[in-house]
Amino acid sequence: MSAAGMFSLAGKTVVVTGGAKGIGFGISLAMARCGAQVVITGRSADALGHAQSQLEAEGAQVLAVQADLTRSDDTARVIEQALARFGRIDGWVNNAGSARAEDVGALIDIREDQWDRVVDLNLKWTFFAAQAAARAMKGGGAIVNITSRSASHANPRTGHYGAAKAGVENLTLTMAAEWGHLGIRVNAVAPGVVMTDELATTLNTEARIRHQTELVPLQRIGQPDDVGPLCACLVSDAAAWTSGAVIAVHGGSPVPMGYVSYMRQVNRHIGPMDAQRQE
Repeated sequence: MSAAGMFSLAGKTVVVTGGAKGIGFGISLAMARCGAQVVITGRSADALGHAQSQLEAEGAQVLAVQADLTRSDDTARVIEQALARFGRIDGWVNNAGSARAEDVGALIDIREDQWDRVVDLNLKWTFFAAQAAARAMKGGGAIVNITSRSASHANPRTGHYGAAKAGVENLTLTMAAEWGHLGIRVNAVAPGVVMTDELATTLNTEARIRHQTELVPLQRIGQPDDVGPLCACLVSDAAAWTSGAVIAVHGGSPVPMGYVSYMRQVNRHIGPMDAQRQE
């Protein structure tokens, strides 16, 4: 079912950070199909151009802004251009965030610079983007923070990422409490394993895909289109009394992607009997 069949965003302007690729593009597409005017941000001009063409093919009015939202001036420029083009901002989806391969590892080995890059991107700048969006929403609006199921579960080898996302979920609750009287609703969406181009470099064999699928009660890995419609609902008037919620989208599996593989790796080196001897 298309998102347009469920929720109307006609006349609304929605900003999707990191909206040109992966989950972000799935969210942008859902907003476009619901009739929103869509503003997408990202660092890659090529990705933005390709995404803009696809969204315009859906009949949407689209503004693509090349921006690095770890720079406050870039966030201000996104808002300035969105208001200049469409005159208002009704929805803001904080999707931008990740952890680069070179910044992940066991917590006992994480360096300060790795911690800062991951936590700043996923927590600090998510907050300041939300703050800037709230200040620009005259008469109310809706903010959706994309977190992760890693926020509420052990997250071996990306513990600082999980901690940052947990912080986003807590901030979501506080923002909802503090900004409600301004007519601003704030919610979070926590996806599980979603098959993006980036993830495909890790789940690059049939065996790995099968292993991950076995952990999902609905027996399939998520797709970017699985996340977008929920975000469209949360921005729409259909969710007019929904704020301060954290909603999981993971096919029924709460297990973070790396947890089982990490424990299997540990148990290969320290068997159950060896672990008991060490106690």
